[in-house]
Amino acid sequence: MSITINMTIAKQIAHEARRDARNTAFAPLDIKATIPAEAKQAEAQRAVIRSNDDELQKSIDKVVNADDLKNLMLKKGLINSD
Repeated sequence: MSITINMTIAKQIAHEARRDARNTAFAPLDIKATIPAEAKQAEAQRAVIRSNDDELQKSIDKVVNADDLKNLMLKKGLINSD
């Protein structure tokens, strides 16, 4: 018996991991964005995070098989190799 991976569900899981990582990266900047002296720099850092997240989202959407999705998630630190 072979195992069939539902790529739609696998991609949904990858996107959840991507969003969690993005939210974790945003967390310290959310506070800094409310401090007038640090707001401009915080927003610039948030823009970089958003841009990187957009690219990762597109990469996840383009993946066609489970091995490539796993490798992408490993490369981006969304999962551990353990």
